[in-house]
Amino acid sequence: MNAPTITNITTIATAPSGIPLLVVRVDTSEEGLYGLGCATFAWRWSAVREVVESYLRPALVGRPVTAIRDTFHLAHRNAYWRSGPVLNNAVSGVDMALWDIAGKRAGMPCCDLWGGAVRSSVDVYTHANGQSVEELRESVARLADEGYRFIRCQLAGYGPRAEAATGAASVISPSDRIASIVDMFERIVPDLPDGVRTLHDVHERLHPTDAMQLAEKLDRFDLFFLEDLFAPESVDWFRRARERLRTPLAMGELFCSPAELNTLVEEGLIDYMRVHPSFYGGITPCLDLAVRCEAKHIRTAWHGPGDLSPVGAAANVHMDFAAPNFGIQEWVIRSELEYEMFPGLPAVKNGRIEPPTAPGLGVDIDLQLAERYPAGVEPTRWTHTRFDDGGLTYP
Repeated sequence: MNAPTITNITTIATAPSGIPLLVVRVDTSEEGLYGLGCATFAWRWSAVREVVESYLRPALVGRPVTAIRDTFHLAHRNAYWRSGPVLNNAVSGVDMALWDIAGKRAGMPCCDLWGGAVRSSVDVYTHANGQSVEELRESVARLADEGYRFIRCQLAGYGPRAEAATGAASVISPSDRIASIVDMFERIVPDLPDGVRTLHDVHERLHPTDAMQLAEKLDRFDLFFLEDLFAPESVDWFRRARERLRTPLAMGELFCSPAELNTLVEEGLIDYMRVHPSFYGGITPCLDLAVRCEAKHIRTAWHGPGDLSPVGAAANVHMDFAAPNFGIQEWVIRSELEYEMFPGLPAVKNGRIEPPTAPGLGVDIDLQLAERYPAGVEPTRWTHTRFDDGGLTYP
């Protein structure tokens, strides 16, 4: 029997929590059969939508839904120039949707298509934040009471907010930032409930010399991992860190191409791979990446922020259950509206997610509800962080 073919590819842009989300829907020649995928690039979502609807749709309509890997490579290479966040998110939307369709046709969750679940639950970590250490301590205690055992601690986000007149989103004094983060952990760690581990995200916002100084000072706090200590291209600094630090390092959310991460993986310079699946091109390349990382004893910790659609969050969970080298899953606490708009969105109980049971990715979308919360103009100031001398930081 011939496989169904792609008959249409459309996008749904919505913002149930104020962050633009872009979901791709792939319709097929089989009545009632469709798939959903995540293509969310919140800061450039309209550019991704244009690529999906003006370029990928005419190139892919008519192809069999079973040709997932071939379709991924065709979509990735069709413009000749490859990778990048706009193209990869567009490709991801289609790729995830085709895997969703494959699971639905087989009548099984996607993780079962990839060999079946290799664990009974997955651990997640979520975010605690506060403008002061006191606020942060309250946030940590509340999350621990809800059953979270892994909590990322951030003081004033990624840096103090700036006055609007500066044109910056926040302003960082490297010396003050280092001192405040060390002080934060000195005051938070002694009061942690039993069994709770902390994490921290530097977000590349310090010069490598300052970042190394911070990391060395944090070594004594036994963090679960330290994230984005350096920019992806700072390979030599990762080598130095490997020699000097005991804290596990996590990296990856800015990667869009295997070429960017080859050295870090091959030399085992990180402990947790933090790729954002839609920015990497979808499920197909991430499954390959997980296997590569397993060979180097690097564990997965797929990026899972608020600017990830619930469809993408579900894709992460399916890959978590299928990967022997799963480490942990980032998880933002979703609103009731998001659970209503995206029925089937995985739920967290006592800091863990249970195995998915619905066919495919298991998440649908209420189109009428999504239309009531349209995505607005893309944010433009989030990455405008500056040092106290006025120079731009990394993101």
